[in-house]
Amino acid sequence: MNSTQPLALDVNALAQSKRLAKEDPRAALKGAAQQVEAVFLQMVLKAMRDASPKDGLFDSEQGHMYQSLLDQQLAQVLSARGSTGLAAMIERQLARGLPAAAADGDQPVAPQSSANPLRPQRPEPTAVATPSDAAVPAPANDFVGRLWPHAREASQATGIPAHFMIAQAALETGWGRAELRFSDGTPTYNLFGIKAGRGWRGAVAEATTTEYVNGAAQKTVERFRAYSSYAEAFRDYASLLASNPRYAGVLNQQDAAGFARGLQQAGYATDPMYAEKLERIIGGQTLRAGLIG
Repeated sequence: MNSTQPLALDVNALAQSKRLAKEDPRAALKGAAQQVEAVFLQMVLKAMRDASPKDGLFDSEQGHMYQSLLDQQLAQVLSARGSTGLAAMIERQLARGLPAAAADGDQPVAPQSSANPLRPQRPEPTAVATPSDAAVPAPANDFVGRLWPHAREASQATGIPAHFMIAQAALETGWGRAELRFSDGTPTYNLFGIKAGRGWRGAVAEATTTEYVNGAAQKTVERFRAYSSYAEAFRDYASLLASNPRYAGVLNQQDAAGFARGLQQAGYATDPMYAEKLERIIGGQTLRAGLIG
């Protein structure tokens, strides 16, 4: 069983759900939908057990108790895998009640992370103030405008649509509001949170970031690459994807879901929600407004 799979008898599950509802409403909605599906599957399993013969070695009160616990855990596993599609349907229905920003992923997101020193990750903001959610669409035009020429150049080198890469930069930097900076406030132009590994010979900036280990978020201080311009940042990002066989399935990817899932499957970030967040931004209203503006 996957070590990140929640236990049916997890006493901390409710508190975690409440915390997640505040940090990422859409992610909390997904978890709630899975729990509803799990309850339904547990009822189905119970009905099947009740219809089965009651004789045998395990036909006892203790055996029934352990069988019930097993069914609860099995229901959790099946719902997490989306085996019936019921959770996805419930999530779509409930998402209609969310504010537009939360529904399409335009809201600021939690810092992303990666455990490999050569893989990109988003650092936490070090010297950038974060405006309210309502202010996000306004700077989107400026953010897209500043990055578009460089994204086009990187698109020619990777075959990835320019707006996919801008969406990823938006996810990594909170639409530019949480860009990694040096301690004196000067920019590093690191839009994709690429770490400074042993082979990096350029400037370096340190920042606190979040790593996910077995699904648990942990704070850590890491060293990140610093560039002289956004153009250099995009060239380094394109070079990283093109030179690493891990990202072969991401290059020339024209499907938003395929691009997002490909990055996560390749180990781009340890955040289990990374692909979903990126896909929502690619199809979100904020990016569309920035492209039109």
